[in-house]
Order: sequence, then C-alpha cells, then structure tokens
Amino acid sequence: MGWNSWDSYGLTITESEFMTNADWLAQHLKNFGWQYAVVDEGWFLQNPEAKPARFQYAMDQNGRFIPAANRFPSAASGVGFKPLADHLHSLGLRFGIHIVRGIPREAVAKNVPIAGSHFSAADAADQSDVCPWNQDMYGIRASPAGQAHYDSIARLYASWGVDFLKVDCIASHPYKHNEIRMISEALRKTGRPIVLSLSPGPAPLEKAAELARWAQMWRISNDVWDHWGVWPKREWSQGVLGQFAVAAQWAPAVAPGHWPDADMLPLGYIGPRPGEGDARQSALTHEEQRTLLTLWCMLRSPLMMGGNLTQIDAWTAALLTSQEVLAVDQHATGARAAVQETTKVIWTARSAAGNAMYAAVFNLADNPQTVEYPLQPLGLSAVTYAVRDLWEHRDLGTADRLKVTLQPHASVLYELKPR
Repeated sequence: MGWNSWDSYGLTITESEFMTNADWLAQHLKNFGWQYAVVDEGWFLQNPEAKPARFQYAMDQNGRFIPAANRFPSAASGVGFKPLADHLHSLGLRFGIHIVRGIPREAVAKNVPIAGSHFSAADAADQSDVCPWNQDMYGIRASPAGQAHYDSIARLYASWGVDFLKVDCIASHPYKHNEIRMISEALRKTGRPIVLSLSPGPAPLEKAAELARWAQMWRISNDVWDHWGVWPKREWSQGVLGQFAVAAQWAPAVAPGHWPDADMLPLGYIGPRPGEGDARQSALTHEEQRTLLTLWCMLRSPLMMGGNLTQIDAWTAALLTSQEVLAVDQHATGARAAVQETTKVIWTARSAAGNAMYAAVFNLADNPQTVEYPLQPLGLSAVTYAVRDLWEHRDLGTADRLKVTLQPHASVLYELKPR
C-alpha cells in the first residue's frame, strides 16, 4: 500500500513535490497501512518535458542513471537518492523507484565499464532489443556481463536505501523471463529486502508460477485510468470494467508475498502534469471509485494511490482510510468470483479469523439493478447470517440471501457472520 507519482506527475516530479506527497502520506495514511512512496519514471532526466530525442540524462561513470540534481537537489555530489530515502525512513515510510529494464543506450555508445566487473556496457547490451515505447535503453543479454550490470545497479539502489523497485517493459510488451530472473537474483545478492514490482500488463497468466518465483507483484492488465469503459487515448490502456474478467482469472494466483497487481488507483485530483491526459479530477463517479477499490480489495491487489495527495478531497480520503474495507485487502483469503455475469458480479472471500465471510456485489450495468442471490450457492453454508455493510459501517440485521438495489456501476461490500 502506498503512493506512486506517475498518474499525477508523469516524468516530471521534483523533490519538493515528492516530499509534500510523502509528508501527507506519513501524516494521514500511514496509520491505515499506507507506507510506500515511489518516484516513477524519468527521475534521471534533466529536462523531462523535452521531446525524447532531446532528453538529457544524469548518469554516473559506470553507465547507471542517477537522480537529476536540478530536480532532486539532495542527490547532488553523487549521493543519489540516499538523503531522500533516509528522510522517508525517518517518517516511518518506505522508498521506491521506477526503472525500465536494460542498460542505457548512451552508456553503450560510450562503452563505459560495468561497476564491480571486468565487463563493459557493450558486453551486456542486446542492441537488437529496444522497448517498443521507451527508447532510452537496450535490452540485456542473458550472460555474465548482463548479470554484472544488474548486480551493479542493484548494489547502487540498495546503497541508497531503496525498498521498492518497479521495473517496466518486462512483464508484457514484451515478457522478458531472463531479465526478470537476473534482476531478482541481483536484488537478493544485495541482502536488502527490496520489493520487485513488474510492469506493464497484462502479464501472461500461464507464467503465474514463474512470476511468483521471481517477483513480489506483477501487473495483470493494461494501464487502468479513470474511465469505466475503454480509455480512448492509448492503445495499451483500459477502464475499470475490463478489470473484472482479468481479476477473476488471477484470483487463484494470490499468495502471501506474491501479488497480482491490478494497477494504480486513479482517484482524486490527477495533476498537475499527469502521465496521461490533462490535469483533472478523477472522471470516475463516486460509485465507480468505490467499485474500483472494492474489486481491488477483494482480489487483494497491492494498493498504490495515483492521485495527488496534496490536493485530496474528503471523499477520496474517506475511501483510502476505511479500515474495515482495507482489512479485506490485507487479510482476506480464498477470494473468488462466485458469480460472473454480463451485468452483475459477486465475489466472496473468507475473513482472516475464519469466523466470517465477505461478499461484494457489483452492478456492471448502465442502469439501476436489483441483485438477489441466495447465500448457500455462494458457498455459505449457514442458514442465516448477520450482515454488516463495510463501506457504510452499518449492521443490517440477519438474512439468508443477498438482495440489494444498486445504481449504475455501483457496489456493496458485506461482512457475513453465521447465526
């Protein structure tokens, strides 16, 4: 659980902007379990708003990107992100960064030495392999030189105090097994517990066991933005509706320490310089926002807030601090899509203590709908249950069936205790 800079700042976040969001996280969300603050793509760009062909990179003598000091002043004099990470740790938070797999093309052109080895950048690079949407990097050969490069950047990040590493262009578009393995091994060698997050999606479902072996979380879908249906501005993006079928497929792969990732939460104010589109309040209705978070919690997805925390509204703050709902995300077991129809979906899960069940009911239709379903076919064996609405924090009495009228794209999340 944490916050990531991409949705609101794209490539452009500065140290002061990052710290104001991290401070808000520490003051208002940390006590509810939110703890990671992640600088997403482009922290090494001195001119992130330029055209890609004119990017100016901050890089050390061994071809490793370092924070651009004109945007991250505390990183000057070669100290990198250590002062920033130290400050986050003093707040009780954990610090994360984003990279694209591979080795910088500029490092290969200069053929710089790889730190801690007798190899050079050209030895490690696969110059026939370039990420289809990011031209900064070459891919890495599955070779001792390639492993030496990943070992060198892992050591650097560990020395900074990094707790979370999001690696992009690796889980899909294309899927790169060898580089996943090499990065995972490099992180383990540092001796520092660093979460490995793989992006973008959709990660291949048939690789679930392999992904769980090497990573702690991996994206299961295209980028999710603040739209219910199709996100119209980008081929590799989608809205909330498309996530229902994907989440149902991945639910059996959820296990402690290995989490299918349904993507960031495009909630609240998305700006001032979003990773996609213009600055805006989330285009999702209140019902759709609650539905998004309910589905993510039933799946037990990682929760990474994408909206700007410094401009959060009361509705969004309430979503992010609903302890009863967040407990489902953090502690439920056995979640599954028990009913999956065109216009209605029902998920069930067990409580951590085993003395209750959870049931989430979703109306996917564009019109109001009454959903009625007996409990026993959902795997709930008792005759009647005490029902509690977790979003509204209200006890609703006893029932032997689910019956609720929902507005378009709305949902409810119930705790059910046998009577």
